[in-house]
Amino acid sequence: MAGYRKLGRTSSQRKALLRNQVTNLLYNGKIVTTEAKAKEIRRMAESLIALAVREKDNFETVTVTAKVARKDKDGKRVKEVVDGKKVTVYDEVQKEIKKDNASRLHARRQMMKTLYTVKEVPAENAGKKRNTKVVDMTQKLFDEIAPKYADRNGGYTRIVKIGPRKGDAAMEVLIELV
Repeated sequence: MAGYRKLGRTSSQRKALLRNQVTNLLYNGKIVTTEAKAKEIRRMAESLIALAVREKDNFETVTVTAKVARKDKDGKRVKEVVDGKKVTVYDEVQKEIKKDNASRLHARRQMMKTLYTVKEVPAENAGKKRNTKVVDMTQKLFDEIAPKYADRNGGYTRIVKIGPRKGDAAMEVLIELV
């Protein structure tokens, strides 16, 4: 007996389907799907959330000095002439960054194996590439989802039966983050 549901698909199709569904569940908070898919999605999503909860505070805050190009009021780089050549002017800026410890970095890479990247498109620019933002799902897991479930021991998702689907009478369910 297999340790997972095959969902009537080849292994590559099944993996892509489940990765897509898990990414959408974590991004949107809830999705509607069939019961068999929801039970597989729950397995993957709960393990990712448990990993994020375990590693959520495992980082160091480090101050670094970075060189940033000086810009004028139009947003263009400021250039000055040095020895007959135009050279961009740079300023040194202090930045605080989060540096992952080894186990958190490993957890982040494990999550990236499962999750797809999400592109957020503003409503006024629907269908256009301009102003799209790439959402880092691993960062969302660590910063937003993990603190919400820090005091909870598992059971991060809920499956609610909706009823049979009209086309093929498959049981539809709503899977959501608790």
